[in-house]
Amino acid sequence: MNDTPGWASPGSAPSDGQKPDQSGPAEPTDRPAPAQPADQPAQPGQAPQDAGPQWSKEQPPPAQWSAPSGPAAPGQAPPPPPPGPGWGNQPPGGYGPAGHGGYGAPGAHGGWGSGWGGPPPAAKPGIIPLRPLGVGEILDGAVSTMRTYWRTVLGISLTVAVLTELIVVLFQGLVLNDSSTEALNDPSATLSELSRAMGDAMLNSSVVFVISLVGTVIATALLTTVTSRAVLGTSVTIGEAWRDARPQILKLFGLICVLLLITVGVVTVGALPGLLVTIAGSSGPGVALTVLGIIGAGIVALWLAIRFSLASPALMLEKQGIKKAMSRSAKLVQGTWWRIFGIQLLATLIANVVASIIVIPFTLLAAALSGDGLTGWLNTGVGSLGWTFLIISGIGSVIGSMITFPITAGVTVLLYIDQRIRREALDLELARAAGVQGYGSTAPGATPGS
Repeated sequence: MNDTPGWASPGSAPSDGQKPDQSGPAEPTDRPAPAQPADQPAQPGQAPQDAGPQWSKEQPPPAQWSAPSGPAAPGQAPPPPPPGPGWGNQPPGGYGPAGHGGYGAPGAHGGWGSGWGGPPPAAKPGIIPLRPLGVGEILDGAVSTMRTYWRTVLGISLTVAVLTELIVVLFQGLVLNDSSTEALNDPSATLSELSRAMGDAMLNSSVVFVISLVGTVIATALLTTVTSRAVLGTSVTIGEAWRDARPQILKLFGLICVLLLITVGVVTVGALPGLLVTIAGSSGPGVALTVLGIIGAGIVALWLAIRFSLASPALMLEKQGIKKAMSRSAKLVQGTWWRIFGIQLLATLIANVVASIIVIPFTLLAAALSGDGLTGWLNTGVGSLGWTFLIISGIGSVIGSMITFPITAGVTVLLYIDQRIRREALDLELARAAGVQGYGSTAPGATPGS
């Protein structure tokens, strides 16, 4: 470009040691240069005195060149402006042709050129634009999935929540014995009665937790498929989501069990030294060491939980095994732990706050209609396991789960897609899958993975 007329100022030396014009006929090397007074500036179209025979005699007309910058010589009128647009007719400090979207100076015509308005907008075939996402876009994408495909999303959430809560209510109403935990509220209970009551309470809580976990795994698997299709702008029925997710449900359940075992193992290792010191007889230092160990283990467990938080969508969408899914999650989270932690925490808080707004009134109503009444429930903090309490509180739990399932699953899937767009240019694959024409390297000004 240095050798192209119009890109260099008239009379300036060529850059990079190149001659400015090789296309015209060359002057004879033995022809002397015309004499010119030393105090007279070179005219446009005439080679400088020190340039010698290196300049071609065929120069563009003076009217097509911009006037040299700088103050005019004393007693000399400034040259007239060019009569028409040309390569030099540009704003002061410009770097290209005026009137043709040239590269003007900063601030001229609104930026680095009037013809370039920034990169083209990203394609958006579905709920999100195919580019790196912000926090608001991830949250909005999860809500948009629930709003746009509400029949499928709420159908899945409602079905799973009703089945899960029905099993929990039947288990609590038919199997759990209210009298087995009464010793926890009895100040005169013996140590054996307290130990038996605590064991029963832990067993009951574990059974309820496992039942809820199975429901969460199934809902996450089905909603992962729905959200991934929503990114492409295509809908999916409950039956199609089930057929697509069914081969991976057992692996997903195994993945969550592995993550739970890792968490329990880390907490146990952290608390074990303090427990050993307490058993040895030093109760004060042992308790302090146990608390410190649990706090440290909790930090490590949280770090591992975020590191493997994208393993679930990796397992479902890439059809990977448990180990490979955990490895993929660790790779995608690397370097962005705090960002993913913040987004996950924000989504969890929003989902739990919304669910609490729904669940708490149902719980208060259930306590008011149960045997002890609302006053007894508030005084003891323990609700009766009567059928009235279980059914009314279960209805509140179902409605809360209908909201929390889509938000938490949707945010996790969109975080996974966002990380793959940032690291692996997944937006190109998604655009091709959605049938977007001219997206990617063939689109003018598009940057893959941006």
